[in-house]
Amino acid sequence: MSELSNAGDGKPADNADAVNAASSHTLLEGRLGYQVESALLVRALTHRSYAYENGGLPTNERLEFLGDSVLGLVVTDTLYRSHPDLPEGQLAKLRAAVVNSRALAGVGRGLDLGSFIRLGRGEEGTGGRDKASILADTLEAVIGAVYLDRGLDAASELVHRLFDPLIEKSSNLGAGLDWKTSLQELTAAEGLGVPEYLVTETGPDHEKTFTAAARVGGVSYGTGTGRSKKEAEQQAAESAWREIRAAADARAAAAESGKSTEAEAADGPAGSSANGESGADDGQEPARA
Repeated sequence: MSELSNAGDGKPADNADAVNAASSHTLLEGRLGYQVESALLVRALTHRSYAYENGGLPTNERLEFLGDSVLGLVVTDTLYRSHPDLPEGQLAKLRAAVVNSRALAGVGRGLDLGSFIRLGRGEEGTGGRDKASILADTLEAVIGAVYLDRGLDAASELVHRLFDPLIEKSSNLGAGLDWKTSLQELTAAEGLGVPEYLVTETGPDHEKTFTAAARVGGVSYGTGTGRSKKEAEQQAAESAWREIRAAADARAAAAESGKSTEAEAADGPAGSSANGESGADDGQEPARA
């Protein structure tokens, strides 16, 4: 009850603002598939930048904390039941591929969630409505609000509807679940050493671009770019993994081809000798002196 009673901002809104907010919430609820108590939904959409600029209003951070747990539970339960033979480590990789800021932001963009968030002027002016961290946090807050207002079954249904396609896609990624971990495992198997990442950044604070170069044993194998350091390193790791994997496969194919050639060469003289011996028994008379 405390979440509901304190969810409003405590300020009277004029009729136009109230109508616009109600219409906006109805549109979002249509995309969610659930109606949520109005004050609770307002809280879920209130970023701390807006709260601080408007007298210290309650933010969506408590709901985000709750929604993160609900999301993690539903996704973990789904993975556990769907993959009965996978070990704990592989299940953890699958979950990390689904429950992360980038993935949540993608789902948020699919809902056009950014257009509903209450942002402060500073965040508004620096592209906050499309920032992955803000979209991900707000989506978790909305899930938390649905859980509080409609219960676990409704929240679970919402998570399944929004995330099941991503869960299915992640299940088929293989090495792509975590390129940095996959690269480290590959370089260890090939005896190449531990990968290192050299990261540079460009652009203003609100719109930085990161570039990462993956190096193994002093050799550069790939680069990647992204809006975050982690994203750039993952792209660089993917490039390096593909290059090292291709080289390892080529070496293995060459070695296998060499074995086949040696086997054929070893069989050749023996076969000729056998043919020569059989020729002496085919009725041919030996040469006479």
